[in-house]
Amino acid sequence: MSEYDEPFEMDDDDDSFALEDAEELIAQVIDDGDTSLELGHLSLPVVPASLAEATALTRLDLSDGTFTEVPDFLGDLRGLTHLSLSDNRLEELPASLGNLSVLTEFVLNGNRLAEIPIWVRQLTELTDLALRDNKLTELPEFLGGLKKLTSLDVGSNRISAVPSSLGDLAALSELDLSGNRLVEIPRSLGKLTALTELNLDFNRLAELPPSLGELANLSHLLLGSNRLTRLPAELSRLTALRWLNLDRNELTELPPWVGGFTELTGINLGFNRLTALPETLDGLTALTSLSLRGNRLTELPASMAGLTALTSLDLGDNELTDLPAWVGDLPALTSLRLDGNRFSHAPRWLADHERLVVHLGEGRVLRNDP
Repeated sequence: MSEYDEPFEMDDDDDSFALEDAEELIAQVIDDGDTSLELGHLSLPVVPASLAEATALTRLDLSDGTFTEVPDFLGDLRGLTHLSLSDNRLEELPASLGNLSVLTEFVLNGNRLAEIPIWVRQLTELTDLALRDNKLTELPEFLGGLKKLTSLDVGSNRISAVPSSLGDLAALSELDLSGNRLVEIPRSLGKLTALTELNLDFNRLAELPPSLGELANLSHLLLGSNRLTRLPAELSRLTALRWLNLDRNELTELPPWVGGFTELTGINLGFNRLTALPETLDGLTALTSLSLRGNRLTELPASMAGLTALTSLDLGDNELTDLPAWVGDLPALTSLRLDGNRFSHAPRWLADHERLVVHLGEGRVLRNDP
């Protein structure tokens, strides 16, 4: 290992400088009567004690430090509406933080928290709660009582079940449950009619509850890297969808009703088991990005000629032997990926096309038609 490979660690002098800088900033904020304080750039080893005097603060950022404890006095800063403790080494939080009765944004990403403490239910003004990349194994039922929540991010944890009470969060517009160990989600999530973004990527879901079809305002639905073999027909009612991710599942067919998603701008169907596509795809008139990489397609339906807004098409790693002429006529297409197929030659338009960038794969040369 060279000297450049050694892990970087702050020494005591660096810690001292960071604390001195923090103390100066805190003193200045107190003197000026400012309400916002940003200390996240200092890599603080501890929370400075002088913060106890900064009682006018409404926004406090203590992210990107190395401290393992939060002092009780933070709970006395009762004017705080935004508190970030992200990317530290916290394993627990003091109950005094339950006194922050006007807190609306609580950001705790990138720590070592194993549970959400019960006093969080006292933070009834919360609109944004972020606990991404911790060590949570479950979500408490009391989260359903935080009626003002509009955003809940508990991605990249170890959660194996979701309480039905989450369905009571009527104001919720963004829910991120990605990167967990979920094998099912409760039917009650169908009551989240204000939801616009639902991220369930990287779980262990083999099926979805039909109730998700009630999410009439959903614009982003992320279901990649699960174990889905089919999609419930009720999802056809999600006509507000603009982005749909279904990559790395076990789908063998794409339902014809997908063609009814007229607002859809992007769909990722990569790395499934699709052998054919429905003839209804021409209904996707707003679609700009389509990935079909890593399936078992031997041909493309003629209906795809109607994808007039399509700018990016990924057909890589399939079993195609021919490329239909209409592909070259797609008026907006600028990027086409064809690597990993079974072409013996390519049509002349592939080389002569003025605006199209064609990706054939490293070292792969296709002969043009004479």
